[in-house]
Amino acid sequence: MSDLPPAAPTPEPGAVATATMAARAVNAVKTYGSGDTEVHALRFVDVGFEAGRFTSIMGPSGSGKSTLMQCMAGLDRLTSGEAFIGDTALSTLSDKELTLIRREKLGFIFQAFNLIPTLSAKENITLPIDLAGRTGDQAWIDQVIETVGLADRTTHRPSELSGGQQQRVAVARALASQPDIIFGDEPTGNLDSRTGAEILDFMRRAVRELGQTIVMVTHDPVSASYSDRVLFLADGKIVDEIHDPTPDSVFDKMRHLGD
Repeated sequence: MSDLPPAAPTPEPGAVATATMAARAVNAVKTYGSGDTEVHALRFVDVGFEAGRFTSIMGPSGSGKSTLMQCMAGLDRLTSGEAFIGDTALSTLSDKELTLIRREKLGFIFQAFNLIPTLSAKENITLPIDLAGRTGDQAWIDQVIETVGLADRTTHRPSELSGGQQQRVAVARALASQPDIIFGDEPTGNLDSRTGAEILDFMRRAVRELGQTIVMVTHDPVSASYSDRVLFLADGKIVDEIHDPTPDSVFDKMRHLGD
């Protein structure tokens, strides 16, 4: 028998009204295994990600932060509860429909750049648009390429780019199709501090100046300080949050998560 606790009657940190939500989860539960090996990665999580805002998700290893992002992004399915992109309930979609919503409404930035080695930087950037059979907004694509500092590197293949430049391609690819929401999993984890700061600053500008919505999993208080809000997970639950974070406030909260 599952030892999951009953759903809490009062909203936990992270729960917000749904009027301007780009994505949200309601009573989200994710369980792996069964019996003695059963692991509860998410325990009745209620959370909303407001449109036009930058949210970071933090927590100790095994807290459920990557699981939450993967379920919100339709890369994994919840055991129970519901995840929404806009007003669309992901559990109602077939695998083909999930693929379409990821292609048409979502952008992804991973720690591994996931670039196609035989394509140029620009071809990698426009790949999601091309796969969707759309032409894209060329003025927007050019603006994104210019903003990430790749205007003179568009014909280069990934092997001809530095790690920072490859991550810029990955960020530009996520932005190029003007998705409803971008999910990032440790997007600057493989970069040096200077390059990481440049990428995070651009992500911050994309939210502030372009109205982009970003949700990012990170372990780094400095990276989290670029966001508007930081959610803290522990043992599969959202246990706290900070608005307008600083590196010190995030570090202090992380230090006391287990108290």
